[in-house]
Order: sequence, then structure tokens, then C-alpha cells
Amino acid sequence: MTGDGAVTARVGILGGGQLGRMLALAGYPLGLRVRVLDPGADAPAAHCAEHIRAAYDDAAALERLAAGMDAVTFEFENVPETAARALAARVPVHPPPAALARAQDRVSEKTLFAEHALAVPPWRAVDDRAGLARAIAEIGAPAVLKTRRMGYDGKGQAVLRAGDEAALDAAWRAVGGAPSILEAFVPFEREVSLIGVRAQDGACVFYPLVENVHRAGILHRSLAPAPGADALQPAAEAAMRRILDALAYVGVLTIEFFVHQGRLLGNEMAPRVHNSGHWTIEGAVTSQFENHLRAVVGLPLGSTAVNGAAAMVNLIGSIPAPAAVLAIPGAHLHLYGKASRPGRKVGHITVVAADARRLAEPLARVEALVG
Repeated sequence: MTGDGAVTARVGILGGGQLGRMLALAGYPLGLRVRVLDPGADAPAAHCAEHIRAAYDDAAALERLAAGMDAVTFEFENVPETAARALAARVPVHPPPAALARAQDRVSEKTLFAEHALAVPPWRAVDDRAGLARAIAEIGAPAVLKTRRMGYDGKGQAVLRAGDEAALDAAWRAVGGAPSILEAFVPFEREVSLIGVRAQDGACVFYPLVENVHRAGILHRSLAPAPGADALQPAAEAAMRRILDALAYVGVLTIEFFVHQGRLLGNEMAPRVHNSGHWTIEGAVTSQFENHLRAVVGLPLGSTAVNGAAAMVNLIGSIPAPAAVLAIPGAHLHLYGKASRPGRKVGHITVVAADARRLAEPLARVEALVG
């Protein structure tokens, strides 16, 4: 803590996208000052935080990011682990670089889940085309081939509906011949996610499970709390707590689950604030962004109670007329300062109501606007 006037702490962020932007905005009421490192000239967080424009592995830029900071965090998991470790030699980095490393490699991630008794779909590591043939023979089709590293929003993935040579060749080309993981295709009933926060003293709080719907591999809508998920909440929290404690984690962690035959299967984790938690800005007592900052600077965590019922709808590629959105009761518009482009997340709309029944009508109006 700096203690100079109204500034309570200074936080550096690797990445200046919309998540960095929302972190910076959440920090203002707490008296936090934020500095971001991002190579983009139009980084969304640059509108509300000091912006260092440089590559993530630029040693001089990392020095500038760390200078005078009380803590450093990151807003997406594809920043170089080496950059996080270099920063950790100078300033506390939360979550720890080790957590970043586990999340960046799907094989390491699945192994972590297994180590802490979180069930996962059957999977095999695939290092080459011959390994893919062996993996599909063991797991069978249908299955999903995913690159071990860097894939997100449906990128770096291929569905194998058959195990013949032509299908295997096409899938291997689709992932660019990169080291991958083959996962059995699970006919899940739905996907849910859990967002948890661990403080520096080990205290943990959890938001309710959220039900997620995707379109073309990109999150379209999140609904909180997930309908009928109360019975799954204790198991989800217990699994996440085991992982948080094992990693000596500090900050927000998100785990996505498949619900299959009434039980949870771990899909993937994100060591950061998450798209499926955007609803918390208006829909919870304390947003995921504020709680993440509280954790990384050593402040007490806030309540994760839901203000009734909430939903979040992503704006992908285009923005509806703001006046039409804001005319809907309970709707809140968040724009990221990004130019419209197909497949690009340019904003989101949160809808909040007293309960799920009252949420249905305004949410339907938002969905009709978004298309």
C-alpha cells in the first residue's frame, strides 16, 4: 500500500483488453491506480489506465510495468509465463505464475484436475499425426482435438465425428499440426462455470454456478444463478478449493464444467476474471473485478451474494442501438471501445431482476436486439 493521499495501492496488469479495462474501472472507487502493458495501439484498458505499449516479453517494458507497483496481475492466460516470472522477481504477482503455466497447457490442466479429484472426460495427449491415430483408437469417435496451448473461443479445435484417415488428416490440419489433446466428446446436458476468489490469507468466496450457452465456440449468454444447480454447488466449490489451495492461489479463478448424467466434469480453467462473470458488475454485491483486486492487494474479500437473478449477453461483432438497450428495464450496456468486426467481443449487456421469473421478459428483449 502506498498511502499517498487517496491512492490505496498501485496495480500492474499484463494485458490491456476489455478485462483489463473492467479491472481498472473497478479499481477507481477503491482508490487503486492501474498501469497496463499491452502491444495494441487501441487497447481498451488504455482509455482508463496508464498504458505501456510494448510486447509482453520486452524486458524494459516489464521493468516499467513493475516500477512502483504494489502487485501485478494478468487479464488473460496467454501472456508469456516467462514475463510473469520476471515480474515476480520484482513485485508480488497474483495469481502465481505457476497457476498461469498450468492453465496454458491443456495436458497440464487436465493432470491438475485429476490430481485433485475433479473428474474429466477421457483424454489423450497427441504429439504427432501417428499419436492422433493411436488416441482415436483408444478413445473412439466422436471426439474433440484441441491444441495444447493458445486456443480460446473455439479456435484451435476440430471435432472428429469419425476415425477414418481422411477425418484424422483434416483434424490434424485444422490444429496446424501442433501438439494437442484429444478429448472424448461428452453429450453433456449443459455447461456451467464457477468463479471463486482466494485471498492472501487463504480465505475463499464463491459465486453461484452460472449456466453458459455458446454460439460458434464463443460464449453467448450466461445465466446466474444456474437454474436447478444448487445440488451441484458444494461439489464445484470443494473441487475448486482443493485446486486454489494447492496452487497457493490469490485472485479470481474460473472453472468451466460439463454437467453429464447429473455430475460435474472439469472442462477447463481460467486463472483470471472471466467472461461468464461479467454479470457480477450489477448482479452481485461485489463484482468479480473488485474481488480480484481486493485479493491481489490484500484487502478483505466482498460478498458474492446475487442481487436477485442476472444474465449477461455478449455483443459479438456489432452493437445494437444503445437507446434500444437502455429502454429495457434492468438492462445495463457495457462497451469496450473496440471497432466492430465479425467474431469480435465488442461489449456485453447485463440484465438484472428481482428473480428468475421477472428476468425472463427483459432478457428476451435483449436477445431479440442482439439476434
